[in-house]
Amino acid sequence: MPGISTARKLSVVGRIAGRVATRQAGQNRWLRAGWSALRVSFGHFGRVLHLLWLQIAGVFFLFFALVGALALRREYHAWHAGQIGPGKMILAACFALVFFWFGVTSFLRAKRKVN
Repeated sequence: MPGISTARKLSVVGRIAGRVATRQAGQNRWLRAGWSALRVSFGHFGRVLHLLWLQIAGVFFLFFALVGALALRREYHAWHAGQIGPGKMILAACFALVFFWFGVTSFLRAKRKVN
């Protein structure tokens, strides 16, 4: 093959060798069974990790909702004393409600994935 670089030749040979190896592996029952077992195992581990992620995120969201509720309480007392307007109190309430909603729905999504 004159005019073709060595890298290009190695690439072609590598592709052909890869196809042959794949075909041979497809004919071996042990390799197919092992590959199938790995796919199933990683699929289950991925599902469990996703459930764990949803629950951890839910805990963090509920923690932020608690922080927002504490801020709402503080702002309510300041508003009730006439020190501030209602803006900060409304903002704290919205923050707490949004993160409470995120936390609850995260746990609901995790529960739905289990069933």
